[in-house]
Amino acid sequence: MSNSESPDGPPSFEDAFRGDDVEQRIYGTVLQTREPTTASAIANAADCDPKTARKYLGWFSELGIVTRHNSHPATYERNDAYFEWRRINQLAADHSVEDLQQRVRELSSRIEGYEDTYGAPTPAAVDAVAAAQSSDDRTIDDVYGDLGDWATARNERTRYERARQQRARSDCQEK
Repeated sequence: MSNSESPDGPPSFEDAFRGDDVEQRIYGTVLQTREPTTASAIANAADCDPKTARKYLGWFSELGIVTRHNSHPATYERNDAYFEWRRINQLAADHSVEDLQQRVRELSSRIEGYEDTYGAPTPAAVDAVAAAQSSDDRTIDDVYGDLGDWATARNERTRYERARQQRARSDCQEK
């Protein structure tokens, strides 16, 4: 343990899953992967036997958490669609239709503000350098911050709208 770590604090970033069981270590490793990765590489990162990693990766594949690619050797990658679906389901379960509608309105208002400010329909349509140069009060960092927030608001609005639709269907089925 380094001198800066307390025994009761979180593990270091390099060994974030040291206290977890093997399933959690494999799951945590999968969450961090950004490209197809072999079971052996995942096992190495999760500090477990490759056979054990393959077992859990097969199970995660059946659940839709990972996508298995039939290359040689087989590779696995995180299934972002699964996590998106899970997030939307959680939003629908945790919030009423009215709460979800209100959040969609708030996000839409923020998005419209950015559209008006930058005179563009999407963040991708903005030339950040030109926008910063044509502004007396916005630096390039401010513009990039706005564009990132705008993109996030657009993604969140889509999630909340999908959750609202799902919750509305669920509420109608219960009646």
